[in-house]
Amino acid sequence: MNTPLWQPSEDRIALTNMTAFMAAVAQRWGIDVPDTDALHRFSITEREKFWQSVIDFADIRAESWGDRVLVDSDKMPGAKWFPDARLNFAHNMLRRPDGVDADAEAMVFRGEDVVQRRLTFSDVQARVSVLAQALADAEVGVGDRVAGYLPNMPETIIAMLATTSIGAVWSSCSPDFGVKGVMDRFGQIEPKVLFTANGYFYNGKAHDSLDRIAEITAQLDSLKRIVVGPYT
Repeated sequence: MNTPLWQPSEDRIALTNMTAFMAAVAQRWGIDVPDTDALHRFSITEREKFWQSVIDFADIRAESWGDRVLVDSDKMPGAKWFPDARLNFAHNMLRRPDGVDADAEAMVFRGEDVVQRRLTFSDVQARVSVLAQALADAEVGVGDRVAGYLPNMPETIIAMLATTSIGAVWSSCSPDFGVKGVMDRFGQIEPKVLFTANGYFYNGKAHDSLDRIAEITAQLDSLKRIVVGPYT
């Protein structure tokens, strides 16, 4: 007998975002959406209406969405959603949820059992702003590439948000990548700036990255700036 190990109560289901989204879809389009199967059917048969509902419910902010929602819907790959939209990813990510104070924690970080940091929404916004200005001063602009050879840490997220906030393109890979793996990725995109850390922690041990960073940067002629952050 295939009995679930756990399932939510009806009260808990009623409080989920999915339930609220189904109610919003039903109200906006005047249809009955009693369950997720019905929502799935709606997303297939009424694709434009479904994605209009998604951006409204998620409160995604844009300078302009344009008039077109879906173009070439019969092509996959090839279909394009909101082809005329102009929006900034970082602007949406940096917005505080309604009712959340600027001093509330936005990031709680632990680098194994060695490094611990907590950043508020105000901290994150300020650091992204400073770094975005520094990138602009380094003549990084729309369409330029910025790379991160970094652990999963707050500075990685901040560098990504600063990059996207000015319209540049962010690419990253883990510091446990070897030189060849890094060059296979970064060699194609010719980044102007490389963010990296002096090392990383894995399985309770500190691993140095500086030798690999030297090899990588020697092969990236496009680099104008190299930023090495202290981590280990």
